[in-house]
Amino acid sequence: MLAKLTELWHYRELIANLTLRDLKVRYKNSALGVAWSLLNPLLMMLVFTLVYTIMLGQNNRSDYAAFILSGLLPWNFFSASIMGGTASIVGNAHLIKKVFFPREVLPISLILSNLVNFLVALPLFFGLALLLGVKLTPWALMLPIVIAVQMIFMLGVSLFLAAINVFYRDVQQIMEVVILAWFFLTPVIWDVGMLPASKIILGVEVPIQRLTYILNPMASIVAAYRDILYYGRSIGADFFIRTALTAMIVLLIGFGVFHHLRGRFAEEV
Repeated sequence: MLAKLTELWHYRELIANLTLRDLKVRYKNSALGVAWSLLNPLLMMLVFTLVYTIMLGQNNRSDYAAFILSGLLPWNFFSASIMGGTASIVGNAHLIKKVFFPREVLPISLILSNLVNFLVALPLFFGLALLLGVKLTPWALMLPIVIAVQMIFMLGVSLFLAAINVFYRDVQQIMEVVILAWFFLTPVIWDVGMLPASKIILGVEVPIQRLTYILNPMASIVAAYRDILYYGRSIGADFFIRTALTAMIVLLIGFGVFHHLRGRFAEEV
């Protein structure tokens, strides 16, 4: 792993160039350009706010729009990175066949380009929070740590899926369904407090809320964003210990699978 990190550092200029390429391709021939990074979460936030506060009558939060946006922004960052990362090797077959470079560069540059979009859209939350009276606290300074943990987790998942997708092209289509289901299973547009703390299932008491966080790392990550940005409180030690450790394990697994299969990429793409 250390040797690979050293190699990637030597290719940092290539990573930067590929990141810029991804950004340019994304907004090429687009009239609004980078403004879509703001409009996309804004429009989704308006739709969910309309559905939950007006159509479903859930008016218990006057700042529901800020609540939604605090979870929607990191989720959009995640979903775009995973879907793009899954296709990163197959989508760059022309480079894989002609040029030698660490193949990990491709999903890394894709995630970095989505990081730029995430950071561009983030001021939208701060402006909305100010407008709706959501007070920011010094805990918001922990934002870089939360972003770092999320990026580690996303890189692990992307490396794994990108490698598998080379050999089984159905992975990309399957992930479209998985991401949609994952979205509704993650407390992005709903509060985990809506779930019962525990429930008796087949005579066994099951800790529903706790399992939501344990089985779904993105639930913990979204909750961390919401804690420091919306609620203005500490993340809690469990996030740093369990979620960060889970992210590192996922990265090691993803890197291991990717490293094992990368020698056959040129033959398969």
